[in-house]
Amino acid sequence: MKSPEFDRHERARWAGRAAAYDRSFARLCAHPAAALLEAAGVEKGHRLLDAGTGTGTVAALASSQGASVLAVDAEPSMLDIAATRLPAGATVLATLPVLPFPARAFDASVANFVINHVGNPASAVAELARVTRPGGRIAVTAWPSPPPTAQHLWGDVFDAAGAERPAGMPRLDPGNDFPRTEEGVAALLEGAGLTGVSCITLSWILHVDPDDWWAGPAAGLSTAGLILEHQPPSVVDEVRAAFDQVTAPFRGDDGLLALPATALLAAGLKH
Repeated sequence: MKSPEFDRHERARWAGRAAAYDRSFARLCAHPAAALLEAAGVEKGHRLLDAGTGTGTVAALASSQGASVLAVDAEPSMLDIAATRLPAGATVLATLPVLPFPARAFDASVANFVINHVGNPASAVAELARVTRPGGRIAVTAWPSPPPTAQHLWGDVFDAAGAERPAGMPRLDPGNDFPRTEEGVAALLEGAGLTGVSCITLSWILHVDPDDWWAGPAAGLSTAGLILEHQPPSVVDEVRAAFDQVTAPFRGDDGLLALPATALLAAGLKH
C-alpha cells in the first residue's frame, strides 16, 4: 500500500471512533504526556502546537500547566472530545504534513504517537519544524519495533484463534518508512534540520480493564481492529475467547490487565 493510500486508510480507520479510542488506546498513549512536554521545553505562557491531539490528553495537560495550546487533529470526532477538555477555540481540524499556520508560529510543537499514523513521517516532522520558531523545541513519540507487549499480544490472540489476516494490510511506501528504533526516530528529527537531537526509550506498565482493552479493536481501531473486522461472527467469538486466555497471565487480583509498554521519545531544537 502506497503512502497516499496509507493516509486514506488511517483516516478511515479512526473516523467516528473517538469514544472507543478514549476508552481504550488513549490510556496507553497518555503515559508519555508529561515527559513529552518536558522534552519540548514547554513552559507557562508558551504557544504550543499539539499535532494529532486525539482526544486532547497532551493538550489538556499543557493547558493545565499554563501553556497556550492549539490542538490539531485530522478526525472531527477526536476534536469533539478534545474541545471539552480545552479552552474555547483551542482545536483546529488539520492534517499533517500541511498545517494551516504560518512559519515560526509556535514556541514548541509536540506529536504524541502521530508519526506512526502518517504516510510521510519525514514530511510531518519537517512541517512541525516549519511552524516552530528558532530556539523552540519539537518532541515526538513513536512505538518501537518490535512492538511492546501491550500491542504484540494482539498478534498472539489472533494466532490462538486461527484468525486470517486480510490481504493488503496497510504499509508505508518503503521510501517513506523509517527504523522504529532510537536511532531511526532521532534520524527523522535530524533530517528536518533539528539540532541537539536525543531519543530515549520509556517503559511502564499499563493497567487497564480487559473489556476496555478489547473495546478498541472491537470498534475497528488500529490494525487489530482491521483484522477483527474481516472475521466472520463465529471467529470473532473465538478471538474474544482467545483474548481472555492470552491475557489471563497479565490479569491481577483487581481484575485489571498489567501490560508492559515501551515507547520512543525524541526531541530536538529548531535552529
